[in-house]
Amino acid sequence: MLNNHDEPLGTAQCEVIRRAGDVEPFPSGKITYLAPLPLPTPMPPYGPHIGELNDVYMDFGLGQPEVFMWQMTLGGPFATSFSVLFLFPIITGFLGIIFGYGQEAIWESMLAIFEEARENILLTGPFTLLIGLGVWHHVHKKRLSLIPTRFNRQCREVCFMPEGATEPVFVPWESLSAWIIEAKGATQFGIHRQYGMGIGFYQGETLTSLEFQCAGLELAISHWEAIRGYMEYEVNDLKSIQDLQDLQGPDDPPHEGLHTFRNARARMHQQIREGRRSRLSGFFWYLYHVMTLWTIPNRLVEWEVRRLERIGKQALPEVMREWSEPLPKEQWAKPSGELLRLSKQVRQMHKRQPHRPITQIFAEVCRRAAD
Repeated sequence: MLNNHDEPLGTAQCEVIRRAGDVEPFPSGKITYLAPLPLPTPMPPYGPHIGELNDVYMDFGLGQPEVFMWQMTLGGPFATSFSVLFLFPIITGFLGIIFGYGQEAIWESMLAIFEEARENILLTGPFTLLIGLGVWHHVHKKRLSLIPTRFNRQCREVCFMPEGATEPVFVPWESLSAWIIEAKGATQFGIHRQYGMGIGFYQGETLTSLEFQCAGLELAISHWEAIRGYMEYEVNDLKSIQDLQDLQGPDDPPHEGLHTFRNARARMHQQIREGRRSRLSGFFWYLYHVMTLWTIPNRLVEWEVRRLERIGKQALPEVMREWSEPLPKEQWAKPSGELLRLSKQVRQMHKRQPHRPITQIFAEVCRRAAD
């Protein structure tokens, strides 16, 4: 989930102009800047927070609805209830056989476990389902009301809708700030490390930013690379940055749904025929999807996507909709000469020193440019 911030800054902090490669330490970690300028990185692009993407603009927000969310919301309570109702009595029966109990005693113990489980499931099952649906409703409602940060590569601008603002703010792409956060702290379980990625811009003495947690440093850079690659015409579809399992065919829509289920099943059968997968793993594939209600989660994702497309566009300000219209090619904005020159130097230096951290390369290239 993205976090929006509007933070007032001190005068001294506002006077500091950050560039790619700059490092800003703080007591528990450091912030390393990736932009401005948006220089290329060697990391593969990955964009789970990216929603709509087309030839004109890309929305950066909550991303697309996922089948896994519905599998856990609906299939989780069902699978748990099924396991408690039927697997626990069966396990009890096996234990009775192992310890040498009589047939009547085993049957009575299995019935007792079943009756006890049924009473508990009648209370906990619906309650767990309601919690899951409540979480989904909260996220879905936020999707409907959220005005995403939009990147327009034809204008080479970024449109922010700061929290509480009535009009959007348009920021030149090459002036956008981007950073990765590394922090660590000590807990009773050892050293705990946290990573994050953020983008933002300075408006007077206020920093407006979006930040979210990442699982690792390389992944945080990959998130930024998906944005940078789109704006520089290196990323042109969602499949290349979201469909890591390659479950979408050339003619499939760019979101999960029935097509991803059918493609996954066809690929699983193909792998079994070729001997790259065992029949036992195929059995567990079917078991998992039966326990998560087969294709119902996929159908619900398709319904949710259609609903978001229908309602979400109506929430955009009129000026943002006009700004999102395609332009004639002769009116497309061009990258600056400085960005092209420094990007070329970054690629050349990374080719010579492939194991050197890309942020150090950024810092050296920008330092040479400033001299």
